[in-house]
Amino acid sequence: MLVNLRDICAIAEQNNMAIGQFNAPTLEAMRAVIDAAEATGYPVMLGHAEVHEDVAPLDVVGPAMVALAERASVPVCVHLDHCEHLSYMRRALELGFTGVMYDGSMEPYEVNVENSARAAAMCHDFDCGLECELGSMGSREGGATAQGGTAEEAGAIYTDPDQAREFVEATCLDALACSFGTVHGIYKGEPHLSFDVLTQIRDRVKVPLVMHGGSGVSDEDYHKAIDAGIRKINYFTYGDKFAGEAASAAVDAARGAGDVVYWSKLSVAAYGRLLEDFTQVIKVFANGAEPVA
Repeated sequence: MLVNLRDICAIAEQNNMAIGQFNAPTLEAMRAVIDAAEATGYPVMLGHAEVHEDVAPLDVVGPAMVALAERASVPVCVHLDHCEHLSYMRRALELGFTGVMYDGSMEPYEVNVENSARAAAMCHDFDCGLECELGSMGSREGGATAQGGTAEEAGAIYTDPDQAREFVEATCLDALACSFGTVHGIYKGEPHLSFDVLTQIRDRVKVPLVMHGGSGVSDEDYHKAIDAGIRKINYFTYGDKFAGEAASAAVDAARGAGDVVYWSKLSVAAYGRLLEDFTQVIKVFANGAEPVA
């Protein structure tokens, strides 16, 4: 069933869990997200990032995502991730997305506030939930500059807890993405999360908090972050990596057997690996809560 960002975060709040948002720029990934959610009985968020427009055009994947969410047996929010242009956001809203993230974190604070408030007004007309980001992980979605380990090495700016309160009040957002030690992309070292920063933010704002750069974090740190108030976790890079490895192994197996390499066989291999990974991740994010679908 298709639900909006506010409702799915309310489920997470009530059950002290986090909802996984899985960016899914391919049909294999979309299917794996929904199938993993239905198999486990937990809500999920099906995401499309603006940076993936060249891989999966919004006008093509958007209707497919909404259709898959509507017929799912679990609550599904179709979410636009890391949108930097309000015109792009408008297109997603018109396609039926029920959650959007405006990312003005790389802009000056005042510009971020102004554009986030504009995004909130746009979402209101569509009964769509809004997520915004304050602070910076020092890297952009897609991992182009995040191949380096710690947030400090990536040039991250941790979210200021007092400024977070002002930001939430000024923008009327529904969920706040905050920076407390994660980065986008592949970690070359162990992430060092500042739970003190996260706890201070939670003490000052009463909206659900969001972890970006969630791939590669340990299960223990996931659980600590959820207990500290994280209600949505973005997951993409490692799942994409695992699917690529599965497809590569299928190519090697076919060539080793002297067979033709068929894309359809690679697609099946990628889907199977994504389903396995997403199922495990959703269970970790549930943080011990019983299935709620």
